[in-house]
Amino acid sequence: METFTSIECFIRSAEVGSFAEAARRLSLTPAAVGKNVAGLEARLGVRLFQRSTRSLTLTEAGQRFLAEVRDSFQTIQHAVTNLASAEGQPAGTLKVSMGTVFGRLYILPMLGDFLRRYPAITPDWHFDNRQVDLIAQGFDAAIGGGFDLPPGVVARKLAPAHRILVASAEYLDNCGEVRTPEDLARADGILIRSPQTGRVRSWPLTSRWQEQSPLSLRQRMTMSDSEAACAAAEQGLGVALVSMPFAVPYLQRGSLLRVLPDWYVDDGNISLYYAQHRLLPGKTRVFVDFLMEQFVVQGLAGRFDALS
Repeated sequence: METFTSIECFIRSAEVGSFAEAARRLSLTPAAVGKNVAGLEARLGVRLFQRSTRSLTLTEAGQRFLAEVRDSFQTIQHAVTNLASAEGQPAGTLKVSMGTVFGRLYILPMLGDFLRRYPAITPDWHFDNRQVDLIAQGFDAAIGGGFDLPPGVVARKLAPAHRILVASAEYLDNCGEVRTPEDLARADGILIRSPQTGRVRSWPLTSRWQEQSPLSLRQRMTMSDSEAACAAAEQGLGVALVSMPFAVPYLQRGSLLRVLPDWYVDDGNISLYYAQHRLLPGKTRVFVDFLMEQFVVQGLAGRFDALS
């Protein structure tokens, strides 16, 4: 077991380039990680890292050793995780990343049913709108849209990622009827600024007949997320371009109305991301199956489809 721990310390340190960061992710002290790696080097009789006060880099031997042990280590780790179950049930800590509001609105309400099925699983759910590095940061899964798909990560489509135009009835009465995309030019626009890039993206509008039109909405204000934009539109401050899942509660209670209901923005898919392994841990496998099932049972893909 000492060698197993030492190899894990070596792999994590190589992935993040730091004993301190590896220690944080392993819940150890930096001194313990450094000691484990030094012990491994002593047993192997080779130096695995070049160390300096500012950097930690793999030696040629370290690169070769990492390439040889990483996949095998993950297979062993997953096998141990699958065996560490209560009465044959999947068990362990399930670390999942998801958007803050989306997770609270749609994923968190599923938690009770999930835990009743799999009581030995301990959720470690992170609500954050930033994209995470599943493998380097030790996440079992992530839910979101527009993720870069690095090697070793797969995506399962949950629903379309459509954006729609919404406004309050009061604003539309004052603004005048909007019948065509060109009519948006006279409306006050509530647009979304990307928290990652700081830019306001310009999407083309697509009709249900697959016609294309530029989005001519005049920028009146910007928000960093769709929930805030919906709240601003609800106050009668303009026409907002928002992600469909965030608009659904406002549309259902009638505080916002669709503007140009035959037009939308196609922003790809909302997907479930997880690392691709020959032996997927039981806790991850049942979570993937459960989430795919619930999106079908609850009809969420249809609710998030702008053309439904």
